[in-house]
Amino acid sequence: MSSKLRVNNIVIVGGGTAGWMTATTFVRLFPDKKITLIESPDIKTVGVGESTIVQFRQWLSLVRIKDEDFMKHCDASYKFTIRFTNFHKKNGGRVEYPFSLPESVDENRLNLWYFKKIINPKTPLTDYADSFYPIMPLVNNNKVYRGTELGNFRFYDQTAFHFDATKFGIWLRDNICKGKINHIKSEVKEIKTNDDGIKSLELDNGDIIKGDMFIDCTGFKSLLLGKTLDEEFIPYNHILPNNKAWATHIEYTDKEKQLQGVTNATALKNGWVWNIPLWSKIGTGYVYSDKYTTDEEALDELKQHIKDNGFKVTEEFSNIKMRIGIHKRLFVKNVVAIGLSAGFIEPLESNGLYTVHEFLSYLTRMFERDNISQWDRDVYNYACRNTFNNWAEFISMHYALGQRDDTPYWKDNLNRNYDEEIYDLSLTQDYGFREHIKSKIYNFRFNEESGITCISAGYGYFPLSDNTLRFGNKMEEYDYTPYMVKIKQMDDRKKEWNDVVKDSPSLYEYLKKEVYNEL
Repeated sequence: MSSKLRVNNIVIVGGGTAGWMTATTFVRLFPDKKITLIESPDIKTVGVGESTIVQFRQWLSLVRIKDEDFMKHCDASYKFTIRFTNFHKKNGGRVEYPFSLPESVDENRLNLWYFKKIINPKTPLTDYADSFYPIMPLVNNNKVYRGTELGNFRFYDQTAFHFDATKFGIWLRDNICKGKINHIKSEVKEIKTNDDGIKSLELDNGDIIKGDMFIDCTGFKSLLLGKTLDEEFIPYNHILPNNKAWATHIEYTDKEKQLQGVTNATALKNGWVWNIPLWSKIGTGYVYSDKYTTDEEALDELKQHIKDNGFKVTEEFSNIKMRIGIHKRLFVKNVVAIGLSAGFIEPLESNGLYTVHEFLSYLTRMFERDNISQWDRDVYNYACRNTFNNWAEFISMHYALGQRDDTPYWKDNLNRNYDEEIYDLSLTQDYGFREHIKSKIYNFRFNEESGITCISAGYGYFPLSDNTLRFGNKMEEYDYTPYMVKIKQMDDRKKEWNDVVKDSPSLYEYLKKEVYNEL
C-alpha cells in the first residue's frame, strides 16, 4: 500500500447536484485530467427547490459562472435573508438572519441596540436586524437594489440564490461538462478493491472503469466510502433532533407578492417547514423527528400548514429519510466523499449545498503538489470535520436558545443536556458551542461578528455586556441622553436606507425583466 496518490484519472460516482458540481470544479480548474462521471439512468429527484447562502458565490467565482449564465435555466431567484418563525415560542414571531455585513453608528454596536431596548421596552426584536443590516430594506420591501448607496451592501457579494437543484445539475452537465468528461449512464454492478482503496468498477453495461481517485456522490447510501470501505459514520442525534422530511412544491396565488428573497423556516409541533420561492413555484417541506410523530401525522400537519397559508395542496409528496451526521474520515485511501455521501446536518440555515462547495474548495488545494500524501488526506479530513462541526453546533443553537415547550418535541429540545457535548466536540474552533459560550460567559456577549447575534436577539437571549446589565438594572441612576443621540442616528439611518431603495423594482419585476426577459 502506498500513501502517495498521483491523480490524473478521476472517477465520480453519482450525478445530481453534488456530482455535477464536482465535475464542473475539476473541468474548470484541472482541464488536463481525465474525468469520468457515472450516474444511474433511473435517478428519481425531488426537485422542490434549493436554498444557498452567500458562500455559494465563492464557488461560482472559482468555476467562473455568472448569475446570468445559469439563473434563467434553473428557475432561480435571489435570496437576501433566512427567516425563522415561531422557533422562540409557539407564537413567538419572526427572527431575521440577513446576509450582508452589519454596520453601526457606534463602535459598541451591541450595547447601543440593547440600550435602546431597555429605554423603550416595546422595541420589537426584529428591530435588531433592521438597525444594523443595510440589506433589510430589500427584505422588508421586497426590492432589488444594485447600487452603492445602501451602506456597505454590495449586491453581488451579499446575496444568495433559490433555484431548482435538479435543473442546476443538468445545466452544469450540458453547459460546462459536456464534451469534456466521459459521461456514463449505468449502474455500478461490482466494486473491486485493493490495499490502495478502489481498484475498479464493473458496470451493468459491461464497462470496467479504473481510476486514480474515486469520488463518492451517491447520496445517503454512500456506496464507495460507507458501504465499500466501511468508513465509520458518526451520528449527530445528540445535538440535532430531526431525521425525516416531507417535500413537495406549491403554486403561487399572488406571484408578485409571494416571490420574496427570503427562505422561510416556520416551526410546527414536531419540527419546522421550509418555504423556498423559485421563479415558477414554491418549494416546501416539513423537517421532523419520527421519534415524536408518524409519517402520516407529519404529512397531515404539513398539508394543514399549506392550507392555512392560502395555498392549494399538491398530490405529489416525497418522503426523505435523512442520515444526520458525518463519516469520521471523508478522504480514505483513494476515495473522497462529497455531498450527502459525506455527511448531512439538516436543511436549517440552508446548509445542504454549503458542505458540497466548501469541501470541493478544500479538495482542490490537495492538487497543489504532484502527489497527494497521507498528510494531505489528514489535513483535508480535519478541515472538513471542523467545518461540519461548526455548522452542526450553530444549527443546534437554534433549538437550544428557544423557549418552546408546547409539545414533547420542543420540550425535549428545551431540556436537552448539552454539557458533555460542548466539551466532547473537540474539533470545533470558530463558531460552535465553545466559542459562543466562552464569549457569552467571559465577555457578557456572543461573538458580535457571527450570525448568532441575530438569532439570539430574535429569541430574546440578549448578548448583553456588563455595562448594559448595570444600566438596565439601575436606569434611574444613569444619564442616558448621549445614548439617545446615537439611537436617533441609528433610526435616521434606517430611514435613509429605506429611502435609497424606495424607487427600486420589486424582486418579481427585476427577475421578470433582467433575468427571464419577459415583457
